[in-house]
Amino acid sequence: MKALVYHGMKDVRVDTVDDPKIEDARDAIIRVTSTAICGSDLHIYNGSIPQPRPMVLGHEFMGIVEEVGKGVGSKLKVGDRVVVPFPIACGTCYFCNHELPGHCENSNPDHYGPEGGMMTEKGGALFGYTDLYGGYNGGQAEYVRVPYADFGPRVIPDSLTDEQALFLTDIFPTGYSGIDWADVKGGEFVAIFGAGPVGIMAAKSAWLRGAARVVIVDTLQYRLDKAKSSAKVETIRWESQKQVVEEIRAMSQGRGADVCVECVGFEPDRDLLDRAKAIINLEKGSDKVLTTCMSAVRRGGVVTVLGVYSSPFDNFPIHQFFDKGITLRGGQAPAQKHIDKLLQYVIEGKVVLDDIITHRLPLTEAAHGYDIFRNKKDNCVKVVLKP
Repeated sequence: MKALVYHGMKDVRVDTVDDPKIEDARDAIIRVTSTAICGSDLHIYNGSIPQPRPMVLGHEFMGIVEEVGKGVGSKLKVGDRVVVPFPIACGTCYFCNHELPGHCENSNPDHYGPEGGMMTEKGGALFGYTDLYGGYNGGQAEYVRVPYADFGPRVIPDSLTDEQALFLTDIFPTGYSGIDWADVKGGEFVAIFGAGPVGIMAAKSAWLRGAARVVIVDTLQYRLDKAKSSAKVETIRWESQKQVVEEIRAMSQGRGADVCVECVGFEPDRDLLDRAKAIINLEKGSDKVLTTCMSAVRRGGVVTVLGVYSSPFDNFPIHQFFDKGITLRGGQAPAQKHIDKLLQYVIEGKVVLDDIITHRLPLTEAAHGYDIFRNKKDNCVKVVLKP
């Protein structure tokens, strides 16, 4: 089959690789009909999260069931059209039973553990997301093996197109988790940092949960324009940390936002001073967006972190966390926990997901898709690939 394979930093190619096979009774083989490039994929592409061997990337995919193992039972059958949540989870361990599939105890046997270190004792497995997270080939391919297929995949009705349903795999449940972790009940002022796909999905989720005001912050005007058109939000163009915080406080009688959602992670746009600090402190990237959230949120407010952070940071404002009484939550989104409810929102027309797509490419042009997405060329916000 054809698949997008990571070969090294900024080196991805569509290669011919072996077709996946059933390896366990609970496996299924999916023929991929649509897949997407995620901002998290760029951390591997940039070399910021190490991957020493070639691997098929991609954790946002859907398709048609071609084969099922004997242990899948009646949950899935050949011909079903499904979306697949990005965490690989067994559905039976302690964490799966507590609706924490990203911490599954069984899907990542070689690198799992309670510590959550930089290179050891990681969480549950993820599709196409390095050996540290299970070493499973991903879905930017013509076919993919899906473990625990009786627990993860969800059947999609024929009334929905692929593009209407595709983002149930990751970015919609992830954006929703940032709002759910903040326990948004209605009437809140929500500030979202990052006008990429996850940030826009967080904004759509904030409206679903009854937020009174939603603002998105970003450095690029075209991304803010997309957020405004697809999520009906107010926008702030990032010029400096101080300026952003002052604008958010000015919008909230000087208090700050009730909720700040961090959707950028450790690789924001950085100047020379940011880069020098990272080198001196032996840090990967920067935590400046997260620390800005800590200033922009009101006392007693909530900061949720959806952007990826893979290393510690010096001078994290623990004093501010304590003095302001901030609630801080984050991590891999529990996609399986929310996907059924979110699918129903899509079916009922309460939310539209496909309006963020800016580029549709054949799988053969996946390397080009990574280039324009990573370098923000051609006003790229979201790339969907068609095998």
